[in-house]
Amino acid sequence: MSDRFIGVDVGGTKIATAVLEGGELSESTIVHTEQGSQEALLEQLGAAIEAEKTADTRAVGIGLPSIVEFATGRILASVNIPLHDIPLREQLSERAGVPVYVENDAGCAALAEAFEDGRMRVSHLIMFTLGTGVGGGWVLGGRLYRGPTTSAAEVGHTIVGRDLELGDHGPADAFPQHGSLESLASGRALDRLAAEAAVRYPDSFPGQRRAEAGDVNGLDVVDGAQHGDDACRWCLEVLGERLGVGIANAINTFDPDLVVVGGGVSTAGELLLGPAREAAQRFVLRGIGTRTEIRLARYGPQAGVRGATLLAGQELEVAP
Repeated sequence: MSDRFIGVDVGGTKIATAVLEGGELSESTIVHTEQGSQEALLEQLGAAIEAEKTADTRAVGIGLPSIVEFATGRILASVNIPLHDIPLREQLSERAGVPVYVENDAGCAALAEAFEDGRMRVSHLIMFTLGTGVGGGWVLGGRLYRGPTTSAAEVGHTIVGRDLELGDHGPADAFPQHGSLESLASGRALDRLAAEAAVRYPDSFPGQRRAEAGDVNGLDVVDGAQHGDDACRWCLEVLGERLGVGIANAINTFDPDLVVVGGGVSTAGELLLGPAREAAQRFVLRGIGTRTEIRLARYGPQAGVRGATLLAGQELEVAP
């Protein structure tokens, strides 16, 4: 018999469940996320674990778009799912009969990127996930870094573009804050750039798409850029440069071996990453990051569930 670890990746629209056994990750089982209530989603998670559990199951890892108090597995707050102030680890461990570990979903994705062939290959890694918002995860010294209370690594809320001249701090904003990486380099930010390009360049791909469909978004930008449209490439260049400032901050702070960029916006590939690398190089202090590689994430939508299974195995090893 071999150790069996269950991974669950929870998103706003779908839940993916997979099993890591003998170093092999199974195909994911996908269901739509139950958004009706906290109780309904909790029941759905319990059922998903039970469907995969066998006598060989050692532990379960769950990645969620949430602020997690890791030591207790309590969900403090969530984005796009109805889990708030709930002892998720305790409740699911009791139901499953095996240890359940709960982590932020971007942290799980970062852990997946640090592993290869079942072994930790990169001990210092910073991950940015660009989707509707901007998330991230830090693997430092071969383990996910967490603050003393939560999973930390909320890189989307680092401020990269705010003007505070003459002491004008301005009023407190709702999150994402004005000038934050999430406000400037997320999928929503790319949507705004698409709309701007459509107005500025009415004969461009986004301009024509808006004229035909009445709207234009970031997906259209990626499509147009891959077909050589200059206005779409301008949008990705602007977004990439903003991301590059965030990457430079991470390199200046941690001097990592690797920075990886994932999430839906990363499908733009080098059209996004090229400008990001160039911007990062301009803002990194000389002598820092001399060995840092900046590349796209490898696992795409599979990263979260893969990382959740790895989380279960890694945390079980150090459990008292």
